Amino acid sequence: MKPLMIAKARLADPSQDYDGPASLLIADGKIEAVEKSASRIEAPEGAEILNARENLVIPGLVDMRVHLGEPGSEYRETIASASQAAACGGVTGFVMMPDTSPVIDEVSLVDYVRRAARDNAQVHVYPSAAITRGFEGRELTEFGLLREAGAVMLSEGKHSIRSALTLRRALTYARDFGLLIAKETQDRDLASNGVMNEGLTATHLGLAGIPREAEIIALERDLRIAQLSGGRYHAAKISTSDAAGAIARCKQAGADVSAGVSINHLSLNENDIGRYRTFFRLSPPLRAEEDRQAMVAALRDGLIDVIVSSHDPQDVDTKRHPFAEAADGAIGLETLLAAALRLHHNGDVPLLRLIDAMSTRPAQLLGLEAGSLKAGMPADLALVDCDAPWIYGEDQIRSLSKNTPFEGARFSGRVLQTLVGGRTIFTHNA
Repeated sequence: MKPLMIAKARLADPSQDYDGPASLLIADGKIEAVEKSASRIEAPEGAEILNARENLVIPGLVDMRVHLGEPGSEYRETIASASQAAACGGVTGFVMMPDTSPVIDEVSLVDYVRRAARDNAQVHVYPSAAITRGFEGRELTEFGLLREAGAVMLSEGKHSIRSALTLRRALTYARDFGLLIAKETQDRDLASNGVMNEGLTATHLGLAGIPREAEIIALERDLRIAQLSGGRYHAAKISTSDAAGAIARCKQAGADVSAGVSINHLSLNENDIGRYRTFFRLSPPLRAEEDRQAMVAALRDGLIDVIVSSHDPQDVDTKRHPFAEAADGAIGLETLLAAALRLHHNGDVPLLRLIDAMSTRPAQLLGLEAGSLKAGMPADLALVDCDAPWIYGEDQIRSLSKNTPFEGARFSGRVLQTLVGGRTIFTHNA
């Protein structure tokens, strides 16, 4: 592969706390050198030169929460199709959730994901593994062996752990291997048969609501156990101001906790459900505008560590139903960055904090060699026209499933090119 020089770029790299003009030299799949000025680096003879035309160059996004259909439900999404969707969204690596069929709770299944990704994926696919066998909440899986096989994180996917004792044992056991326990924070009993946020809107629509307390009660229990065990705990998707406050207090107390939020809960609120639009049925449910604003503020202040797409493909058989009977979930790999840039354009969150939450910080939490464009790091990056207007239509969707809450959305900011290991895997054709 020829060396590649990206010239006349605007480099936005949180790992270097830098947003300014730069040129980058890529060789052998890694960042060879970074010149933080408008001047060019001296390119080696025969090097390919890419004029960035002052567009953004950012570290490739690392999405910590992606659900797939492979193995078991390949009609929803395969590793290959998700990889293509990720590439066009500037995502150069994602964590695959273990809630497949069968559940990824054994070494052989982690190995299957790694081999399938090696053979079929354009981006890095990092497998996660179940905390308990079959998500049954009783017997812990073999954390050490799963780690050796390549699992980067432990999670029960969309499931929770009812037993406080099991969670304590899991956090203590995982601590010995430096593994992160990522967990949904919704009390299943309190959520009961609710399908959207509890409140006036749910009453108006005649739909059963899920109270905000279903999140904070489960989260506060988890945080207490995390402090008791000293383990690494990650609240996978929080959605309420109360949850942000609890995370802040726990961090101030010195506990090793972190939190994520889905781009949906930063961009949308319960009113977007409109006339029972099932693409907006999510878990946790879309909240009131006050909670959405609280999530944005917590992200800006660093209380929330990461933004995830929470990519969850569902086909027409599970979404084309009355709202109360439809499945939860929405796709999001392709729109993660574009939707997040709205927060930059309207002045809510600085650009570097946004990129940090989608790239540098998730890589740090997972211990991955990613999320940075310092010299010596892998050349996983995205070239982005930060102001390019575009409309997201169904004909542009790469995922096998089409359940996006952003269909027809107008965005400012589009990925022009994505590179993994210095190799171009996506180019936008205007």
